[in-house]
Amino acid sequence: MLISRWVLRLIIANVVVFVLTVYRSQFANFLAFVPLEFLHRPWTLATYMFVHDTTGISHILFNMLALFFFGPRLEMELGSKHFLGLYFTSGLIGALLHLVFNPLSPIVGASGAVYGVMLGYAMFWPRDRVYIWGVLPVEVRIMVLIMTALSLFGGFGAFSDGIAHFAHLGGFLGGFLYVKLLQKRSRIQQVQSKIVEPIVHAGNIQKWRSIPRGTLHEVNREEYDRIIAKLDRHGVASLTESEKAFLERFSH
Repeated sequence: MLISRWVLRLIIANVVVFVLTVYRSQFANFLAFVPLEFLHRPWTLATYMFVHDTTGISHILFNMLALFFFGPRLEMELGSKHFLGLYFTSGLIGALLHLVFNPLSPIVGASGAVYGVMLGYAMFWPRDRVYIWGVLPVEVRIMVLIMTALSLFGGFGAFSDGIAHFAHLGGFLGGFLYVKLLQKRSRIQQVQSKIVEPIVHAGNIQKWRSIPRGTLHEVNREEYDRIIAKLDRHGVASLTESEKAFLERFSH
């Protein structure tokens, strides 16, 4: 599996911070998101995503594996700019949702951002299969539904396990909203292109027909007549780029 540019950079950044915090625990305290203090420490809305529990490697291992498996294809689909936008939006909304529902508990970890990546992946390729524990095949959409249900049960007190479930739910919400916003903007652009392109073509056609034919060299005049005849028969869509360039050159 090829790893994309920003997925690789995010994994490296998380691993570097993890190593630093293993030896400098005060560094983790400086970067962690503490809900009741975030107005005085606004940077922690972003930095908490790079800090993980140092009592073991399961926390960072799960997040980085999920980012490695789901991130590259999503980054290639969205482009690096929007992939990062989705990643950090998911992490930010994860922190804010945790602030609303669990304001007394500090949080660390990339889980909110990574959950947003998983949700984004599920929206584009819902029927792709992943293998839980390497043996149990589950469609991505089903996996996300199961993880959402677990986060809801855990967040609202069905069980207590010290996990920031609302940050996970916020990550899912952030990923969903970001992809929907991109899709809505894409649809608007498609509608605009359908409206604008015929207007542009109409203006071009008028300009091309206004070319003073009698001033053209005989060879160019024959080419001009051929292209205009083609335009009349089949419309502007039938013209090649070189034919349009020919008309543009003499229309000036």
